[in-house]
Amino acid sequence: MCSRLLLLFVLLCGHPAIASTLLAYTEELPPLNFLQHDKVSGFSSELLQAMADKAAIPLSLQLLPWARAYAMTQSTPGSLLFSTVRTPERENLFRWVGPISPRRIYLYRLAGRRDIQLHSIEQLRQLRTSTLFESATQKRLLELGLRIGQEQDSGRSDAVNLGKLQLGRVDLVAMLDWAMAWQLQQAGLDTHLVQPVALLDDARQYWYALNRQTPDDTVRRLQAALDALEQSGYTERLRQKYMGRDKVPAHIADFTVH
Repeated sequence: MCSRLLLLFVLLCGHPAIASTLLAYTEELPPLNFLQHDKVSGFSSELLQAMADKAAIPLSLQLLPWARAYAMTQSTPGSLLFSTVRTPERENLFRWVGPISPRRIYLYRLAGRRDIQLHSIEQLRQLRTSTLFESATQKRLLELGLRIGQEQDSGRSDAVNLGKLQLGRVDLVAMLDWAMAWQLQQAGLDTHLVQPVALLDDARQYWYALNRQTPDDTVRRLQAALDALEQSGYTERLRQKYMGRDKVPAHIADFTVH
């Protein structure tokens, strides 16, 4: 009997318990996360799956409206929300693994509109700029004096706003750099069709946000897996697959708040 108990103890100690499934919630935000052929795909989704595989943590991905995904992660132990901008207001609401990707919002013009050269906010107020409806960027431009319906136009998607720029209905469009690269790729358009003329925001990054009750070991294993994938070059190859090479334009106007 004693020998059987000793053998059972050795087996249990030598083989840690299988980790519980990590429930990962996200929204439609291509190319970071989106639904493709009934499967959650995208840069952040594929990266998270690789991290979970490396950390030996079972993973379940689900696409939900952002507000519901946010609430589910806060109330559900063993859950994760992505791709999440890490802000001071959210800092103590979650545990964090990352960063995943920089978050840079530019003002773009058509490459052929060489008459548009921005050097000041006053010049920006003389133009018409398209932003996403009820976005942080829309609020930022309001702070800079661009009124909705006048200097500022609102669209329901990045694709709609890019279309307005092409048709000449607006002079500029505000968009994340990787979102612009994705929209051009999806539409089969030349990457040189547009040109950034001002940096509007680069203060935050995207992270994986975990429920506050997530065990320390899970957080450590996921962070270690992400760091290892970054060092191996996997993350950069994945980034190029979905977003192209990371290019930071030089000699453009800077309208950021630091």
